[in-house]
Amino acid sequence: MSANKSSTHAVPTGIVVHQKSRVMEISFDNGESYRLPFEYLRVYSPSAEVRGHGPGQEVLQTGKRDVGIDAVEPVGNYAIQPRFDDGHDTGIYAWEYLLRLGRDHELLWKQYVDQIDAAGASRDPVGGGAPSSQDGSIASRSVSRPRS
Repeated sequence: MSANKSSTHAVPTGIVVHQKSRVMEISFDNGESYRLPFEYLRVYSPSAEVRGHGPGQEVLQTGKRDVGIDAVEPVGNYAIQPRFDDGHDTGIYAWEYLLRLGRDHELLWKQYVDQIDAAGASRDPVGGGAPSSQDGSIASRSVSRPRS
């Protein structure tokens, strides 16, 4: 069964943060679901710190391969705000943006890797490892969204 790809008004019916595999699983009310790596979510943060304030002001995110998510907070009935373990916590991910990240994952990831390569940069953290909260203290958890 194919999902209606023209709809951008899908609402998540479930969001699960998988700490061990560093993946956020998102299911939408239109039947689509995606598994988005934390690194991908971090480097495509919609924050001004990452995206800039206009075209050409984007800041290439490097060293985020091992980034974790410490918490995910709901923002009204339209978005979530993850708190990454590298201190980044200003990105507000609207439902439409999460849907776009899911649908365009392959293309956006390739663009990111190409940018890293072109810059001679690395996805690996400087010093060989990022601070980790992966000691089991935060289990996979679900963030439910009411349907409205």
